[in-house]
Amino acid sequence: MSRTTEQIRWTIRDLDVLPQSEGTRYELIDGELFVTRSPHRKHQQVSGKIFSALDDWSVTSQLGQAIPAPGIVPSDADNVIPDVVWVSAARLSQIEDEAGHFTGFPELVVEVLSPGESNLRRDREAKLKLYSIQGVQEYWIADRWAQRLEIYCRDRGQLILQVTLLATDDLTSPLLPGFRCRVGRLFV
Repeated sequence: MSRTTEQIRWTIRDLDVLPQSEGTRYELIDGELFVTRSPHRKHQQVSGKIFSALDDWSVTSQLGQAIPAPGIVPSDADNVIPDVVWVSAARLSQIEDEAGHFTGFPELVVEVLSPGESNLRRDREAKLKLYSIQGVQEYWIADRWAQRLEIYCRDRGQLILQVTLLATDDLTSPLLPGFRCRVGRLFV
């Protein structure tokens, strides 16, 4: 007799019954549950510096908003909390519900890597695929140990690695006209 084991698919309703504690974060990607602890202080500092650079530019340009760690719930099987996002003013009105939650994805999503194989797999594979499917225009992955920033851009319907920037490089983006930031500034 053969047995077929089906993978359990979690939904956002299932998250309501999981234990809630300060420092535990639950994310769903295509029904797969990812559980992580609060990030390391240095992870948070890198996220903060990226947010600050994007926020400064956004205040000046008035083209959109940088937002730290927003919850994005586009479906019953997906619920993610990117480290930082940037959303244009026009897109914000399309994806934000009355409660201030995102039901769709912004143009730019940023993740700062955390140690561990499951964390790396989540950010480099599962989230890359989800963000690609959901129409994100740019995805930045910040590696605080190597002090580098990987820039994925939409090309023929999917996010493709365009460039890896090092500490001495300047970060620019076609989404953010006039934005410029030395990559090394994000990691000090």
